[in-house]
Amino acid sequence: HSSYANEHRGANFFSNERLEFLGDSVLGFVTAEYLFAKHPTAPEGELTRIRALLVCEDSLHEVAQRLELGKYLKLGNGEESCGGRTRPSILADATEAVFAAVYLDGGISAASALIHRVLLDTEREEVAEEKRRDYKTILQEFVQRTPNQTLSYRLFGESGPDHDKTFYFEVLLNGGAVGKGAGRSKKEAEQMAAKDALEKLTDQR
Repeated sequence: HSSYANEHRGANFFSNERLEFLGDSVLGFVTAEYLFAKHPTAPEGELTRIRALLVCEDSLHEVAQRLELGKYLKLGNGEESCGGRTRPSILADATEAVFAAVYLDGGISAASALIHRVLLDTEREEVAEEKRRDYKTILQEFVQRTPNQTLSYRLFGESGPDHDKTFYFEVLLNGGAVGKGAGRSKKEAEQMAAKDALEKLTDQR
């Protein structure tokens, strides 16, 4: 981990950040190829949303826990004392670094076999499909792939009598509106706004 490398500069240690960078791309390619073959009629935006769920931090953190990667990490004293060994973001990054190491050692076939075995099983995709309807969570994870992004929701209108209201929300990305939605409850309207934003943002990529 970078915290360990920074505390031992004279020992010429390197962090796993470069491996994490490569592993993210390897994981993205393998997952895209898998989804392309498994869903031959799904549009690009739908494939992008499913992939975002399958490779999100929560999924990679779970893989790291099953592989017990935490006990193999070299952490700086400060990170260790703050619970870094069990921190989801650190473990998710370590998982991507492992994928990269396997790719460098055995090529794309070896990396693909590992990713399929620990991540792309049928049960996991079914779980991802179940989570798909939580559009606010999906959108949050999608925009977090780019640093310094801020999401917020704003009620901009409502209509109907008190017993049968419709609420109108918009979702703001860094202060700019990127999606709108309506619903019989504020929660539903926020979800519809997030769904609208997610569809627009994935179409742009």
